[in-house]
Amino acid sequence: MELRILVPAGLFLDVSVDKITAESTQGGFCLLPNHIDIASALVPGLFTYVVEGEEHHLALNGGALVKKGNAVRVSSRAAVAGQLGELEIEVMRMQDEASEADKSARSAVAKLEAGFVRTLIEVETI
Repeated sequence: MELRILVPAGLFLDVSVDKITAESTQGGFCLLPNHIDIASALVPGLFTYVVEGEEHHLALNGGALVKKGNAVRVSSRAAVAGQLGELEIEVMRMQDEASEADKSARSAVAKLEAGFVRTLIEVETI
């Protein structure tokens, strides 16, 4: 399979691989060359690919994966290559960032909802 990983800065990785293991919103999965085509949302976590029997590991900050035929394309906000021990720390940092972003989004929605309710109450009293 031809794996390409894109990050906002450009092309991060372009390599032929034998196997891919990733983490989606539905859990971990593995892709081999003859698997069916798939599109999946990725969560912050470890991404592993095998080239000629040798495993390589990345920390991905979420994103999207699309496999069509022999081509696998991954788009992510950030990718870091390294050893498993180092990447665990990086994945935890990415998950913390995602959690903080979720908290900020929930807070903004709560403020919008409160403003909407206040406006409705004001309109009803007129």
